[in-house]
Amino acid sequence: EEAWVKLRDEAGVQDTFLTHEVYEDEITLHLVAEACKLLGVKPEVVLRQFGEYFFEFCKRSGYHHMLRTLGGNLSEFTENLDALHSYLSLSYKEMNAPSFRVERNPDGTMLLHYYSDRRGLCHIVPGIIGAVAKDFFNSEITMEIVNQLEELERTGKKEHVVFLVNICIFTFACINKYLQHLFCYTGKSLKNFEPVYPMKLKIDLQTFCHAFPFHVVFDEQLVVHQAGVNLQRTVPGLQIVNIHLDEYFSIVHPEVTFTISSIRKFINSHFVMQTRREMMPETWKGRPMLQLRGQMIWMPSLRCMLYQASPLLRSLQELEEMHMHISDIAPHDVTRDLILLNHQRLAEMELSSQLERKKEELRILSQHLEEEKRKTENLLYAMLPKHVANQLKEGKKVDAGEFKECTILFSDVVTFTNICAMCEPIQIVHMLNSMYLQFDRLTTVHNVYKVETIGDAYMVVGGVPIPVSSHAERVANFALGMIIAAKEVINPITGGPIQIRVGLHSGPVLAGVVGEKMPRYCLFGDTVNTASRMESHGLPNKIHLSPTVYQALKNKCFVIQKRGEIEVKGKGSMTTYFLERNTGVSEQQIMGLCDLEATDGEDSNSPSESLPSSNMSEIQICPILKPTDSESYGSLDTENQSEDGAPDQLQATAKFGQTEYTEKNVEELDSDSHVDMQEQNLMSDSLETNIERKHSQTQFCVVL
Repeated sequence: EEAWVKLRDEAGVQDTFLTHEVYEDEITLHLVAEACKLLGVKPEVVLRQFGEYFFEFCKRSGYHHMLRTLGGNLSEFTENLDALHSYLSLSYKEMNAPSFRVERNPDGTMLLHYYSDRRGLCHIVPGIIGAVAKDFFNSEITMEIVNQLEELERTGKKEHVVFLVNICIFTFACINKYLQHLFCYTGKSLKNFEPVYPMKLKIDLQTFCHAFPFHVVFDEQLVVHQAGVNLQRTVPGLQIVNIHLDEYFSIVHPEVTFTISSIRKFINSHFVMQTRREMMPETWKGRPMLQLRGQMIWMPSLRCMLYQASPLLRSLQELEEMHMHISDIAPHDVTRDLILLNHQRLAEMELSSQLERKKEELRILSQHLEEEKRKTENLLYAMLPKHVANQLKEGKKVDAGEFKECTILFSDVVTFTNICAMCEPIQIVHMLNSMYLQFDRLTTVHNVYKVETIGDAYMVVGGVPIPVSSHAERVANFALGMIIAAKEVINPITGGPIQIRVGLHSGPVLAGVVGEKMPRYCLFGDTVNTASRMESHGLPNKIHLSPTVYQALKNKCFVIQKRGEIEVKGKGSMTTYFLERNTGVSEQQIMGLCDLEATDGEDSNSPSESLPSSNMSEIQICPILKPTDSESYGSLDTENQSEDGAPDQLQATAKFGQTEYTEKNVEELDSDSHVDMQEQNLMSDSLETNIERKHSQTQFCVVL
């Protein structure tokens, strides 16, 4: 199935093909060419396998018994293929079948002549004939092309390919079947049978012309000597003495020139002849031309050809269009029954074709429905956790759940109110969308759940709705990624990167679905309030940690700076911390831009090299850990980590690179109202410039 989908896409064809539809050969040849590229084989191999499959398809489609009774051996089967195609053309009017002719050789081989005007498909024949020989006659054959030319004596089907067919294995079962055909049930040998002919033909000409109303006898010069009564009635010109048959008829099948030599060459084929419109009487204007189908019989004693035929009619409608009746056909002629049966068959085929088309339409509609369902589910899963959304779809009640441990993150944009006051709304939307696009991607990288966004506030949680022990590490790495991603978001006032505040807190929560119209998955509890306080009491471009988060992250490859005691609204005095970085991974890994395992060898020594030796006793250096979560390396689960590490990585005063943070520095930052004075000056200076940009065209997208 996967190979067919790939082949179909490469060839640019439709997914399914209807049984009763006619398709161009270019589609087949294009599929064959693409299959050759995909499988690395020659076109002859693909076409041969197609022929073998086509034979099996015909058997499964209900033609097994019809094919099985065509002949007692392979040569007889092949000789009667044209007759089968003629019968099938009654139902499949637009069928353009090839023509076959067999020549038996004294050595037991045979020459199979293949005629077709559909070039490039001759290699299907060895596949079909080989499958027939193996299935019906228990024989293995080889076929090779001995000649390939343009048939000049044919009026159509110019491609003429001659195959040499050699029976390689003639099995014992096949010999038994062959012997059964040689001997009759009475035990008499067929070789000793000799027919008995009367001394004189006991039938007069008048009776013969009425018994066979559509026959005609003509000589080597195509001069008509005798014709059936109904044929004379339809084509009055045949009553004229010494008229030539080719003046009133043309040969439709086989497509050969109208000469005795060409006819005798294809004497084993059935012949279809059609009247010439210009020679028909005035009463035939507007009617379709009469077609006759029958057998050519050469009479050597008279040097004449007998064409014993019947009208070629497919349905009662065609009979009416010819202004003919069932009584015009001889009672012994099976064409009577064929017209009636085929009329019913055509009605059944039309019904089958309609059902097949409806089935295809339903399949396409089902595909579209599945696609729309997938879109709807994706939209629903973006609003609610997957297991919660599935319960709601099933009509089940979603009970609130208590989570004893989780980590909640809040973030907001510094001076967002001032930015909104000095910018156009479209600029705010563009800024927030570019920021949230990156944050949303990070939620997938670190496998945390996005709860909601309100304005510039962004809320995520780790350990909810699926409890995990590494919830604090996941959210901490996500927070580090937010700080990095925010540097790429442009402040429309200053033209520089925006600044964000991030706060984290760990604790228990109650989670559940609230509302029926536009339901939301919400978190409740004091943990949510404390996490929000950590964000509101934080500093620009800093990740503010509560004591519970610090306890979860200590001794786990995170560089954490102690902020000290601060007064938290509604909580009193709290000792809080700032998360600086994760020494176990690089920024590219934090952002999900490279594979963790691929960079283990490159980054394993980088933390120790980048830190001053004087700080080795203050900062815990951990080896890079491989992820234990298959969905995201961001979990960085360090439960299996060695406990060999520094006893404490925090100091009241720590020096990182060229920046020194002390408790005094932190107090000064707190009194600065979280806004840099230089940024305020830039906002004022850019106000006039921003007004000039009011009418600038901006493109944006909204991401759910």
